[in-house]
Amino acid sequence: FNFVNEISRGKVEKMEISLKEEWNPIKQDVKKGVLRKINYYPYLWNYGAFPRTWEDPESVSPDTGLLGDGDPVDVVEVGKYTHKIGDVVRVKVIGALGLIDEGETDWKIITIDIRDPNAININGPQDLEEYKKGCISGIRDFFINYKVPDGKPKNVLAFDGEIKDKAYALKVIEECHTQYKKIFTKDYGYSLKKKIEE
Repeated sequence: FNFVNEISRGKVEKMEISLKEEWNPIKQDVKKGVLRKINYYPYLWNYGAFPRTWEDPESVSPDTGLLGDGDPVDVVEVGKYTHKIGDVVRVKVIGALGLIDEGETDWKIITIDIRDPNAININGPQDLEEYKKGCISGIRDFFINYKVPDGKPKNVLAFDGEIKDKAYALKVIEECHTQYKKIFTKDYGYSLKKKIEE
């Protein structure tokens, strides 16, 4: 799989693929007219999304019972290298974390850059814990608490915070790729669809 890096390790600026602008640039997210930053602690890994995926806000996840968040599937990349904004990086899928973010399903696919020296040894959550101790607890802690400094409640993790295995993560990716293809059969106002129709 290839993922598009939106946020580099060590950064706090909340960069996102802009879904409604032509060519879908990566821009800093804006909330209530203010450029958004993470006020908890910086991202400890690279963070981005898988192209050609979408968490449909009109489809209920059978596992969480909640609608999707209307974004591409998020990717947490835990390898040793720091990527730049917009880098396209080949990764190996390790597992999936289900985040319930303000009442919506928001999958986090855990991956590792295939160039990482330990990538060959890390094939699932247990291996990740063995080779990168503390990584899983750090991911859980971040996604539960990162909005708390902004006055919002803690997020909830699906499955009591269990990191689902690679097979489960691949199923999530496939489901979200299928949902992505719906964009081209319904008009959601996305610039890519408009461009194709012109």
